[in-house]
Order: sequence, then structure tokens, then C-alpha cells
Amino acid sequence: MDNIIIRGGTPLSGSVEASGAKNAALPLLAASILVEGPVVYHRIPHLKDITTMMTLISYQGAEVAFDDRSRIHIDATSANKPEAPYELVKTMRASALVLGPLLARFGTAKVSLPGGCAIGARPIDMHLKGLEAMGATINVEHGYVEANAPKGLKGATIVFDQVTVTGTENLMMAAVLADGETVLENAAREPEVVNLAASLRDLGAVIEGDGTNRIVIRGVSSITGGDMTAIPDRIEVATYLAAAMITGGDITVTRSDAKALKAFLARAADAGVTVETGKDWIRCKADQRLKPVNIHTQPHPGFPTDLQAQFMAMMCVADGACTISETIFENRFMHVQELVRMGADIQLDGHTAIVKGVAKLSGAPVMATDLRASASLVLAGLAAEGETKISRVYHIDRGYERIEEKLMKLGANIKRQSASEHQITGNIPLYA
Repeated sequence: MDNIIIRGGTPLSGSVEASGAKNAALPLLAASILVEGPVVYHRIPHLKDITTMMTLISYQGAEVAFDDRSRIHIDATSANKPEAPYELVKTMRASALVLGPLLARFGTAKVSLPGGCAIGARPIDMHLKGLEAMGATINVEHGYVEANAPKGLKGATIVFDQVTVTGTENLMMAAVLADGETVLENAAREPEVVNLAASLRDLGAVIEGDGTNRIVIRGVSSITGGDMTAIPDRIEVATYLAAAMITGGDITVTRSDAKALKAFLARAADAGVTVETGKDWIRCKADQRLKPVNIHTQPHPGFPTDLQAQFMAMMCVADGACTISETIFENRFMHVQELVRMGADIQLDGHTAIVKGVAKLSGAPVMATDLRASASLVLAGLAAEGETKISRVYHIDRGYERIEEKLMKLGANIKRQSASEHQITGNIPLYA
């Protein structure tokens, strides 16, 4: 397996362009199953999870191709295999997103229970209850969900027990071709949900209320081909801005959207960082030691759970103590022990971490345990004295496009070590 080697201690500065959002692109790709005709996708990041979703859609009989402008073309008109086998979905939780579209289009679906990051229970029970409310019969056996609605799905009012992004997206897509009106109460409000709803509307779907906790979908007989574009990846954007903050640098991220990061940017300002925003750019400049800031993860528009690990890395070098409470996933503190290996002072108390800032972190060999944990270790390595070696970086490849290239552009001393290379010792040259 590959490793990432970082020699830290250098303030990062410059400009970097945001990629399209993986968490927006995956449901957009899954939505192609609903469409009669070709769909052209723009600003889709080149990531492992994206490749997996494209392979899954191709397996179902759709035509999938790239063009010379890195756009993805999908025509699912000829799709005829409403299945998602374990071999294709075992590494990706988002594979569950094909369940609603497959059932809506074919009246049947067989989808393996998904895999992905081990950050706690993310059951799809609410997806299944919602589909049952729309008239489907559900059977879960031998690791597969088998769903059937031979007479088609029917509109229904569905109240989520708790906010679920993929559940909202899955049932919204299922409702697009359902008979009648579907109302999703306590729906997710994330920008990625809004992106999906707006894109489906452009193809002929009738959806209202996205961006609020009540979404109404009026089923139509069909939707036709067109274009879909992923929004900027707000988690990637914030991660690069965090690189400026933790190293005492000055970074601008272009092709980004400050409105999607209000909670994060507010906490950055509380930490003493200079935050500037424009129509499509965000700049963070840290010219003093960070102040400690308490955070409490919440569904959007609260502080994102996907930025909890990165913010914790920042607070490890803050001037004082703070608390970080995780309310979304119960196992999302697995990065703590790795940060402690680098000299961080962190104590856990249930779902809360007490972080006491230290003057400096020290490079060390550490192991990534999930996607966002891996990003926190990269940030810590950028700030640490000496060499940090991060193993199991396949996690980071699931969510960050060309991360070493982008960080090198900002002045980081970072390199990927392939599995075939010998152990690296001594100083690492600074790559231009």
C-alpha cells in the first residue's frame, strides 16, 4: 500500500483550485439510472469512489464514457440489470444511492449492503422504511437488500427519525418517478442535496423545498437527458484552508463557495484567522497562533462532521484548550490516537474530545483509519517538525483529488511513496 511522506514546519501559501464535490457527484451519477437519454456530467472529480460508481452503473447495462474534456457521458436507456453486487459496492457506502433509482425505474432492485469508512453505524434502515412507505416490499437476506414494487412506487409522506443525507437523496430520486406526491420531513439541507434537486429539476423533475427540512416531490412519468454539474467540494476547500491555518500560512481557494462553509469560516475567524471571501474564492491567513475554539458537529447548516478531524488537528497547536463534540458518528475519533503519537494532548470523554494545544507537533509514523482522519494527519504532518509517514492512504484517495500535487503547489514538502519503493530515510527534497 502507498504511503504519504511529509516534512513539515513550513507555512503554506498561494492559490489552489477546488475540485468538484465527491459527495455531490455520487448521487448525480446514480440519478442517471432515472433518465431516458444521455446525461453529460461536468466537474466530476477523478476519485476511486467515482470510478466505482461508474463501474456499477456500467454493470447495470448503461453506456459510460469520458470525452477529451474530462466530461463523463452516461446513457442508461439500455440498462437492464437492476443489481449492485457486493464485489462492486464493498468499499463505498454511497453505493446504496442506486437503490431508489433502480427500484423507481425497474420496479425491482437487488443491492448489496454497502461498505466504506469504519466511522460508526450508518444504517440504511431509514432508506428502507421510506421505500416501504412508498409501497415497496423489502427483504434483507445474505447481505443483500431485495426490493420490489411491480406496480410502481406511490407517493407518501416520510418523516426521517434523524437527518440523513443519503436517505434524503435516495428517497428523493425514488420519488421522481413515483405516482403522486412524496413529502420528505426532517430532510437533510446539505448543499449536495440542493445540487441534486436542482439538477433533477433541469431534467424535468418536479421538486420543491430543497435546502429546507421539508422537500416535496411530485412524480412524473419520465425525465430526459441533459447536463449535470457538481458543486465545489466544500470539505476539500476547508481542508486546504485549514492547511493555511495550522501552518501559519496564507491560502486562497478558487472556484469555491463561501456560503456552503459559513459554520467553518465563522469558527476559523473565532480562532483569530483572517478570512476574506469573494464571489468564487475564499482566503484564510493565519499570522498568529490559533486561539482555542469549541465546536459541536451538527447537520447542515451546523459545523460539518466531515471537518471535525481537520479542525481537531488545528486545535492541537492552538494557544489553550477547547472541546470538540461529535454528534453524528459514534466512532469518528479514531484519529485521536494517531495525533497523540505526534505529540498532541487529547483526552476523550465519551463523544467529546478535550484538546489542549501544544507548542509544536513532532513527525511520526501514523496510520489513516478513514477518509477525514487521513486528512487530519496530513494537516498535522504539514505543521509538525520532522518527518511524518502516513500509511493506508487509500482512504484519502477516496475523497481528495491530486492532494499531493495541490499541496506541493502551496509549498508543502510532500511525496507519495509507492508500495514498491524502498524505505525512505533522511531528508526529503522540496518538490517544486
